[in-house]
Amino acid sequence: MAISESDLIHLRRAVALASEAADAGDGPFGSVLVDAAGVERFADRNREQSTGDPTRHPELEIVRWAVANLTPAERAASTVYTSGEHCAMCSAAHAWVGLGRIAYVASAEQIAGWRRNAGSAPSAVAPLAITTVAPALAVDGPVEELAPEIRSLIVRAVREG
Repeated sequence: MAISESDLIHLRRAVALASEAADAGDGPFGSVLVDAAGVERFADRNREQSTGDPTRHPELEIVRWAVANLTPAERAASTVYTSGEHCAMCSAAHAWVGLGRIAYVASAEQIAGWRRNAGSAPSAVAPLAITTVAPALAVDGPVEELAPEIRSLIVRAVREG
């Protein structure tokens, strides 16, 4: 499925949340859950540093919210828009609860490369593609027109971190 103008609106919102996270000293990631009617139902940003909990990824917060607030059919019909491709933990959680499509701005491979080039140590978790972890998920990305914004946030986070 190609990225639509509607998708770009939600992806820009995820990028804004990533910027908000970076400004707060957290990793620069943001995510938005949108229902089948195109209505934003939940959004969050990374909160790893501010909480001291390395699992406080916005994608995992979406999973938790969706399980508590949506039926299985509503979860399956939803789309998660995110600034960066899900990590393995978030990919698995997304698949296990039956959330629908994922659209992301920057791939795990791109992010790992930007971090490496900015001087960061390797991540404790391999940068796997979503479909390596959860092959049945519908996934679209990267979105090259928005990727420079995420690259800038990633490089800033490495240099400030």
